[in-house]
Amino acid sequence: MQINIQTTAEDHRIAKLAAFAIGLSLVEAAIPSPLPGIKPGLANIVTLLVLERFGLRAAIWVSLLRVVAGSLILGTFLSPSFILSFSGAALSLVMLALARHLPKNWFGAVSLSIFAAFTHIAAQMAVVYLWLIPHAGILYLAPVFAAAALLFGTVNGLITAGLLAENDATTSSVRPPLLQP
Repeated sequence: MQINIQTTAEDHRIAKLAAFAIGLSLVEAAIPSPLPGIKPGLANIVTLLVLERFGLRAAIWVSLLRVVAGSLILGTFLSPSFILSFSGAALSLVMLALARHLPKNWFGAVSLSIFAAFTHIAAQMAVVYLWLIPHAGILYLAPVFAAAALLFGTVNGLITAGLLAENDATTSSVRPPLLQP
């Protein structure tokens, strides 16, 4: 018995972008972290680019595929780190869905990235408090995590804004195929 699955050009584009985000996640997993949970979030750059170029639906697919496939590759699927990553990504996507309706002249890639970074870490801290370490002492780490979210959210937002500006400045014939609308 043969099963035929019909795929579209959008399916292929999402798969390529998710693969790129997964690759960035794997690179990030190899970078030593000063504290558990503090990572640069490089794959979020891909999510922000996809959100801007292809919309929320594509960004959700890319982000969730990255979390699930990355955890399968790293051997953390359904572990506490997977739950933390998934909850952070899911709540960040909700924040991005809401924040993308803010006025574009005041809120761009940098603000969206910062909002997503703060939401991601807030979701993770909530899961840690409610599930893993139900002690108020976990809140002592909030300033460190908030500073990391601000730093990495800003850096990732600046990179995203630069990539979007560079992509807009090129003609459509020179535009990289993965970022073509």
